[in-house]
Amino acid sequence: MDDKTLYAKLLGLTPPWGVEKVELKLKEGEVHITVALPPEQLWVCPECLERAPIHDHRERTWRHLDTFQYQTLLHARVPRFNCPTHGVKQLRVPWAEEGSRFTALFEALAIDWMLQAPIDAVAKRLQLSWDSAAGIQKRAVERGLARRKSEPLVNLGIDETSFQRRHEYVTIVNDLDRSRVLYVADDRKQESLDPFWKTLTLEERAALQGIAIDMWEPFIRSIHEFVPEAEKKIVFDKYHVAFHLNQAVDLVRRTENRELRALGNHVLKGTKFDWLRHPDRFTRAQWREFCRFLRSADLKTARAWAIKESFMRIYELKYPAVVDRHFKDWFGWARRSQLVPVKKVALTVHRHWQNIKTYFENPITNAASESINSKIQKVKAMARGFRNRERYRNAIYFHCGGLDLYPRPLELGKQQ
Repeated sequence: MDDKTLYAKLLGLTPPWGVEKVELKLKEGEVHITVALPPEQLWVCPECLERAPIHDHRERTWRHLDTFQYQTLLHARVPRFNCPTHGVKQLRVPWAEEGSRFTALFEALAIDWMLQAPIDAVAKRLQLSWDSAAGIQKRAVERGLARRKSEPLVNLGIDETSFQRRHEYVTIVNDLDRSRVLYVADDRKQESLDPFWKTLTLEERAALQGIAIDMWEPFIRSIHEFVPEAEKKIVFDKYHVAFHLNQAVDLVRRTENRELRALGNHVLKGTKFDWLRHPDRFTRAQWREFCRFLRSADLKTARAWAIKESFMRIYELKYPAVVDRHFKDWFGWARRSQLVPVKKVALTVHRHWQNIKTYFENPITNAASESINSKIQKVKAMARGFRNRERYRNAIYFHCGGLDLYPRPLELGKQQ
C-alpha cells in the first residue's frame, strides 16, 4: 500500500476525494497531505440542490491528528461553485466544519482533553496557541447551544456564583431534573434573569412546577413578572433558610463568647462548628458530649441553637395544618427569645413563609444547583480564574451545560 492510499484510508476519504500528495518534512516535524478533487466535477447548491459547475478554488489548510510525533496538516483547493439561482457558494469539506481550521477529529480530541484539563495545558500539549484552543471551546459551546432542543422543563434552580473576588457574580439558571446549566448572565440583578424567561414560550413558563431560589428580591420580582402563578411555584431553598439561621446562631455565639471571655470564662472557645453542624453528622460519642454540654451550660447560644433546630424539624412534618401550627409556635418563641440576630431572621422567615412552605407541595431544593456551583468553582480554580466574562460563561456551558459539543463533519461523498 503506497502512502497516498494509506492516508486516504486513514482519513476515510472516498471518491471523488482523493490524496494527491504526501510530503514528509523531517526538519519541521510535519506531514503535509494534499487532498484534491477530479476536475470538471459537478456539485449541488446547498440552497436548492441544483447541480452547479465549479467557479474557482480557495487554498485551505487544516490541522489534523498527529502522525506519530509529527504534526499533520491537510491541504486542499476548496472549490466554489456557481449556482444559477443563488450565486457563488463554497463547498463544505467532509472532514471539518465550516469556518474551522482544524479537522473534526482534531477538535474532538481537543474537546476531550479540555473537559479534563485547563485550556493552557491542552494548548501546550497540542502545540496550539491559547486563542486557538479557546476558539475550539467557544465553537463547541456555540454548536451545543444551537443543537439544544426545546424540552419540557419541570423544576428550575436559580443561583449566583462568584466571578471574581470583588463581589462580582454571574446568575445561573439550572434544570434541576437533568442537572445542567440552561442560562448564564452577568451580575445578579432582575435585568440579569429577565432575558432567560424570554427564551421560553408562555406555555413552557406556565408548565413549570417549581423554581428553587434563595430569598433574593431581584430574582423574586423577575419570576413574578414572567411566570404565571409564580406565588405557587417559588420554593425558597431550605438550605438557604438553614444558612440564615446558622448565621444568627453564630452571631449570638460570637457576642456571648466576647462577653464570657471578658469575665475569664472560655467555655465557648473552639465550639463554633459544633453549633453549626447538623446533628446527624455527630458521632455517637460527640453527640453525647454535646448534649451533656447543653444541659450543663446556661448559654444564650444554646437557646439560639435550639430555636434553629426546632425550625429545621418543620421540614420533617407532612400535613399543612401541622406545619402552620408548628411555625406559629416557633415564630412566637423566636420573637420572645431576646436574641437580636434570631429575632431578625425570624422576621425574614415570617415575611417569606408562604414560599417557604411551598416546599411541602413540591419538595425541591437548590442542592443540584450547589453541586453545579461547586463544579464551576473547580473549573475556575483549574483555570486559575477568569478575567474575561465571555470566556467564563463559555467554560460554564462547556463543563456544566450538558451540551452536544462535538463537531459533525459531512459524511464523505454526501455532496456528490
